[in-house]
Amino acid sequence: MNSGDIVVPGERVVLREKRLEDARDDYAWRVDDELSRLDATAPIRMSFEEFLRFYREEMGIPSPWSCRFSVDTLDGKHIGNVMFYDIDLVRKQAEMGIMVGDKEYWSQGYGTDAVNTLTTYVFTQTPIRLFYLHTLEWNQRARKSFAKSGFREVGPVRRGKYQFIRMELTRDEWLVTQAAQGDHIPTGGAQGIGA
Repeated sequence: MNSGDIVVPGERVVLREKRLEDARDDYAWRVDDELSRLDATAPIRMSFEEFLRFYREEMGIPSPWSCRFSVDTLDGKHIGNVMFYDIDLVRKQAEMGIMVGDKEYWSQGYGTDAVNTLTTYVFTQTPIRLFYLHTLEWNQRARKSFAKSGFREVGPVRRGKYQFIRMELTRDEWLVTQAAQGDHIPTGGAQGIGA
């Protein structure tokens, strides 16, 4: 699934389609040791030119199994990325991933707003009914942030040498929270994903 021309406004961020111009930031974040550690990956070691070639190819091949967005501040600064992937239209579930790559925007609510904005999009614009994620067990900051967005811890998951915590949020749970907070729930139906 390609995010197309979708722009999703939040309170502090805007989710928008990926652009080729994002490659420089994405490369800087993918070679960063600390960000790679938080993402349970190794920093990439290829040159920017090689990365850009792969980046361009990936952007040209839309996938029905994932939807990627850039995270911008309200004034247009690219600070990270969010996505939902492993989209399963039979089970109506998908996994979420997020990276706030610009460390100047850490611990200020931008990540939480990006998660909330993506969750609202997924539960109002797609048929997805279960949204889940895996976060490193030792990453208490991420676990607290996801919990603030309504995700509950389900249990530990071992992947290779890493221990993760699976966290989930159902559409029904999300709707109850939205109603309790008196939030207006946007509607619009499923745009392109199994519609």
